[in-house]
Amino acid sequence: MTTIGFIGSGHIGSTLARLAVAAGYDVVLSNSRGPETLADLVTELGPRARAATPAEAAAAADIAVVTIPLKNYLQVPVAELAGKTVIDTNNYYPQRDGRIARLEDESTTSSELLQEHLPASHVVKAFNNITYSHLATRGRPAGAPDRTFLPIAGNDAEARKQAAGFLDAIGYGVVDVGPLAEGWRYQRDTAAYLGDGNPISESDPKTRLAAAMRYRDMR
Repeated sequence: MTTIGFIGSGHIGSTLARLAVAAGYDVVLSNSRGPETLADLVTELGPRARAATPAEAAAAADIAVVTIPLKNYLQVPVAELAGKTVIDTNNYYPQRDGRIARLEDESTTSSELLQEHLPASHVVKAFNNITYSHLATRGRPAGAPDRTFLPIAGNDAEARKQAAGFLDAIGYGVVDVGPLAEGWRYQRDTAAYLGDGNPISESDPKTRLAAAMRYRDMR
C-alpha cells in the first residue's frame, strides 16, 4: 500500500489527506507544531492515518506532499526525501513569505527553488491552482463528464507519472505541462488559477495555460 507523507497539514494538506484515505492510501501527517497537535485530524481519518515529525513523515512516504508556506521551504527534510516524488503545492505570496529576489525578477519559480533544496528528489508542482474548498468537492471518477483536470509540472517524467496516478486515484485528471520551469503558467493570479466552482474540462486548462502571462507583463 502506498503511503503519502505530508510535510504540512493545513487546509490543502488536510484536504488531500482526507481524499487520500478515502482512495485507500495510508497517510503520515506532520506540521511545525508537533504530532500531538494533529490528534483530532488523525482520529477523524481513522486507522490509515498517523502523525509524526516532518522527518518521520518524509522517511515513511512513498510519495511526499510539501504544503507549507513557501518562506519555510528550507526546513523541508532533505535526506529522507532522496529518490522520492515530492508534490509541491506552494505558491509565492510576498506579503506572507517576504520578498524573494529570484521570484520577484521571475528568473526561477517557487517549485524550482524547492527542487534546488531537494537535489536528489523529484519535485512535481501540483494543486497550486485550486482552492482547498474546491479540491475537497470536485473529484470525479475517470470518464465523468464533469471531471476537473489539473496541471502538473516536473523535470522527471516518471515522477510526473506517479503524481498523475495519485491525482487520478483521488478523482482528478491531469494536464502535463512538462518541466518545472513551465510551472509559472498556473501560479497564483494567472489565467489557469481556478477561483470558481465550475468543473474544468481537459481542454480548458490547456487554453488557460497557453494564455498565461508573466507577472511583469500583468503590471
